[in-house]
Amino acid sequence: MQVQAYLFFEGRCEEAIAFYERVLGAKVEMLMRFSESPDPVPDGMIAPGAENKVMHAALRIGDSLVMASDGGCMQPAQFQGFFLSLSTADAEEADRIFAALAEGGEIRMPIGKTFFSPRFGMVADRFGVPWMVVAQADTPSA
Repeated sequence: MQVQAYLFFEGRCEEAIAFYERVLGAKVEMLMRFSESPDPVPDGMIAPGAENKVMHAALRIGDSLVMASDGGCMQPAQFQGFFLSLSTADAEEADRIFAALAEGGEIRMPIGKTFFSPRFGMVADRFGVPWMVVAQADTPSA
């Protein structure tokens, strides 16, 4: 059994994928647009003009698979009640990734040393996706 995150970007999925490719090294394993569906999209399921938006994508981020979609493109994306937790090998990598995720986003807890990690911080990226970044190994970092 696996539990995997499935994120709905409500029209900004391609932009989010490009961002995660750049800052997290994400690799697109699969991408299908609504217009490519083998079955017709039911009436009212997506906003008019959203036929070329992302129906389903699978992104490999490190050892994890994160799935994404544009959803119906009928409302703003809302990411509430959860955080994606991203573990790094060391403090330097945590600092780099945290800073990249914070570009255009909102820092919710600045990254720093905690009793349980040499680096831990919380940030919502430019799409509103909340992340916890935690370093696993204790290595020197400014």
